[in-house]
Amino acid sequence: MLCYGIVIITIILIIASILFFPTIKISHFRLGTYWIIAVIAALLLILFRCVSWENIIESFTSDTSMNPLKILILFITMTILSIFLDEVGFFNFIACKSTKLFKTSQIKLFFGFYALISLLTIFTSNDIIILTFTPFICYYTKNTKINPIPYLVSEFVAANTWSMLLIIGNPTNIYLASAFQLDFITYLSHMILPTLGASMVSLFLLWIIFRRKLKEPLSPFDAKTERPNLFLVILGLIHLIVTTLLLAISSYIHLEMWIITLSFSCSLLLISFVYAWIGKKKKNFLIKTFIRAPWNLIPFILSMFIVVLSLNQQGFTQKLQNFLEQFPVIYSYGIGGAVVANLINNIPMSVLFSHVTSSSVVATYATIIASNIAAFMTPIGALAGIMWMSLLKTYDIPYRFKNFVLYGMGIGIPTILVSLSFLYIF
Repeated sequence: MLCYGIVIITIILIIASILFFPTIKISHFRLGTYWIIAVIAALLLILFRCVSWENIIESFTSDTSMNPLKILILFITMTILSIFLDEVGFFNFIACKSTKLFKTSQIKLFFGFYALISLLTIFTSNDIIILTFTPFICYYTKNTKINPIPYLVSEFVAANTWSMLLIIGNPTNIYLASAFQLDFITYLSHMILPTLGASMVSLFLLWIIFRRKLKEPLSPFDAKTERPNLFLVILGLIHLIVTTLLLAISSYIHLEMWIITLSFSCSLLLISFVYAWIGKKKKNFLIKTFIRAPWNLIPFILSMFIVVLSLNQQGFTQKLQNFLEQFPVIYSYGIGGAVVANLINNIPMSVLFSHVTSSSVVATYATIIASNIAAFMTPIGALAGIMWMSLLKTYDIPYRFKNFVLYGMGIGIPTILVSLSFLYIF
């Protein structure tokens, strides 16, 4: 009972922290409260022997794809490749150029921007795209005197829909796919149709909701386009493309995905450092790339992994599995995963369900869909939602919790049902 009590209190505190005090300021630094709470919970579970040290050490040193350290290396190093391109100005340059193509029509701008964000999300990640494009949208819509909400909601929906397509699109994809040892191509072959189905229905709903606002006039404005360093952009794109191609064939060349992403992120940082040093150029882009990497995911995921190990040791995961498998597996895991993600966030949900879905590959795919689409429904559903809401506050965009839920549920519920149905049929 003590173990369950600690876990329940942890969940309540994490939700409260996300809603009311997402960060705390210590000296000149701001720290996310959600991961601090998770770390304290993990330490308490160890202290009260709700989980054994032997179990933790065995899990963290296991030579399997489910090793949380390997998964963290894979996601963080892949993220570094994307952040690098952002820091050298590639994403801003693409965004500015694309808006100039559609500057005479809000409708063209809306669909063009949705397509751009979707494409870039596929090869990077939803978090990076949201962090990069949200400030740009706020800046652009303010200067063109148009309502930012249709573009911001569209961006958020597109990024969290198309992040399902590839393993690398979301840390939850990586974690859950690793639980069932799914390789890059196998994953893609099963997720391409659910992603397309989710995209079609969510884009249609976005159009229905915002079509009147998009018919309003667009004031002429040229977004500032700073020409990025061509060498660094090409260097970053080559590393990203080659990494993605190697990930696609990793199971055939018998090379673990985390080794590929670690090697290429180190290569990128080393070559760019040598280039900047020889050319006597500023190295700010390297420092910022390193700082912006999602380091706070390390204590959060490791702590939540310990929380789940304790629940597993108490027999809770088996009870949850027995309950979910009383219903059609795809819908029970998909809908159940989305509900749980919006109670405890999609990363803890994925860690928990990785132990529950181990007997069924279709349950794993359904849970992956849930971990992405759950982000639509409330800010608690994903770290992307927390970051996004924080950015909107920074730019004085009036978007409250109830707005998020109203738009999110209206788009998210039909989207997840269609996506799960595509998985079921095909």
